[in-house]
Amino acid sequence: MATTNALIDIRALTPEELTSQLILLGEKPFRAKQVYEWLWQKGARDFDQMTNLSLPLRDTLKEHYTILAVTEDKVQRSSDGTIKSRFRLHDGHMIESVLIPVVADDRFTVCVSSQVGCSLSCTFCATGRMKRLRNLTAAEIYDQVFLVNEQCMETYGKPLTNIVYMGMGEPLLAFNEVVGSIDRITSHTGLHMAPRRLTVSTAGIAKMIRKLADEDTKVNLAISLHAADDTKRNEIMPINESNNLEVLVDALEYFYAKTKKRIGYEYITFQDFNDTLEDAENLYQICKRVPSMVNIIEYNPIDDAPFRKSTAHRIDDFATYLRDRGIMVTVRRSRGKDIDAACGQLANKE
Repeated sequence: MATTNALIDIRALTPEELTSQLILLGEKPFRAKQVYEWLWQKGARDFDQMTNLSLPLRDTLKEHYTILAVTEDKVQRSSDGTIKSRFRLHDGHMIESVLIPVVADDRFTVCVSSQVGCSLSCTFCATGRMKRLRNLTAAEIYDQVFLVNEQCMETYGKPLTNIVYMGMGEPLLAFNEVVGSIDRITSHTGLHMAPRRLTVSTAGIAKMIRKLADEDTKVNLAISLHAADDTKRNEIMPINESNNLEVLVDALEYFYAKTKKRIGYEYITFQDFNDTLEDAENLYQICKRVPSMVNIIEYNPIDDAPFRKSTAHRIDDFATYLRDRGIMVTVRRSRGKDIDAACGQLANKE
């Protein structure tokens, strides 16, 4: 349980724990429900915002608890409408979230972070060059969604429609907190978003993919694949050395058997590295194993990385090869590149 100055982080309590503690403080059980609604449905960041509670109760809450709220530090707006927000955590660490609007389709997606930094060291990713300092709490992940939802309402007059755990960090290495945030986001006592609107992205932690399947969260799963043979994937994603493609696909088969959820593969194309028709055939062989779809993503250069962006012609040929074999393919053009908000670019730059 998180604490600061001996005060309990009230958002680390379950509803049952909160009820028990308030009863011990001499309060009626229904007060816990009121406090819980303020914390999760209304996003209260201070006990004084809980205006339907008496002043003595608010003072009592301040004496025993704290709210370790996330606060906005910096906002950058892209020419394409994408908004990147840097948030400050209670201990001074920084994380980033990105609002990606597709106004014509009424689709507004937030890309949230799950860790401060990342430990996986993928060679094409700016976040992977940062040291992992700690996991975010469920409440800190939730705050990103809550605050960016407010931002979306203010900017576009519409609420968020989708959440992707594709920001800083590896979500399945912050498993308990990620699952806790999913519970809060989808609960009728939280944001009450449908689980099908949430996607968890992983570089491929096989045993945690199985664990996610067993949790029955009903969220979607996306795999940051980026290479469809072990030699190339080892070169760009060190996690593959302990979770090779056969081990990974076995876990995906388990996930699909348990959830009946189609797997999404994220595939960044790099010029003359993983964008040939031979690479497309290797990817097709993986896609055959589990019902799936492929998102082909253009590479967004980062400092000193030894990769180049594939040409539009190579990407189109790659996509056509897969489509001709019955694979659902989307080619995604990057958003927010001018503010370093595109895929692989989140690194808390000034």
